[in-house]
Amino acid sequence: MPGATETDFFRRADMLDTRVGQARKASAAGVPRDGFEAMMQGQAQVVSGSRNKISATFIHAMPATFLAKQHRRMAKPGSARR
Repeated sequence: MPGATETDFFRRADMLDTRVGQARKASAAGVPRDGFEAMMQGQAQVVSGSRNKISATFIHAMPATFLAKQHRRMAKPGSARR
């Protein structure tokens, strides 16, 4: 499952001034490639990108309320580091 991916989404959603809008993102070419390769190997799920793999390791141990607060902080308008 991809995290934030380098597409036109953040510009179109007017989120370029957010932390997630400014953060390094997964490659728009790499995510579908990883998904296709996993499908061809018979895998039902794949985590694309090394940063996402690290996050996915810990995310299941986090309470949903904590994750929601983190997502809110990352998507808050004006939150991008300048």
